Amino acid sequence: MFTGIDTDIGQVIAVRERAEGLARMVIACNYDRASIVEGASIACAGVCLTVVGIGEAEGHTWIAFDAAAETLRLTTVGRWREGRRLNLERALRVGDELGGHIVAGHADGIATLIAREDFPDMARMAFRVPADLARFIAAKGSVALDGVSLTVNEVARDTFSVMIIPHTLKTTTLGALAAGDEVNLEVDLMARYAARLMEGR
Repeated sequence: MFTGIDTDIGQVIAVRERAEGLARMVIACNYDRASIVEGASIACAGVCLTVVGIGEAEGHTWIAFDAAAETLRLTTVGRWREGRRLNLERALRVGDELGGHIVAGHADGIATLIAREDFPDMARMAFRVPADLARFIAAKGSVALDGVSLTVNEVARDTFSVMIIPHTLKTTTLGALAAGDEVNLEVDLMARYAARLMEGR
């Protein structure tokens, strides 16, 4: 589990196809090498991946992950290339501060930025989402975009908007987004379970 409060920005340094439907991603980061073990979970741009290798190179820690076909199909992971910057968050530990909202790291799909309006102290971004996910998004509710916990501002059919503060623009990859860019979307867990319960009735 995660909180949507990212703790580092990593960079893809290698992408290797290991087998049909399986890719290995190697990401450089600023985490302490000694603090990471194989088998640990790290959210990379909002996608929970399992560490399968760790090392150091050129003063940075590198972490290797394997991504399976489902992940490559449903998220932006299949489009990652060398140089891609990624929001990173390590798994939540019991007793940690829950600063955002509960995030599973299981991206539901991809949202596309359709409009961006910059103000002196923040930015308004509007996204379009797949129709089957739109019903889980509500004004004042929570979403995770590329792993960043955000509060929904407005909703209209299959689009929604968020207001992003300067700190988030500066410390995550969201500040570099432009119209047409795609991000991993995870809807709020509570909304998903509530919808499932309603279907059961």
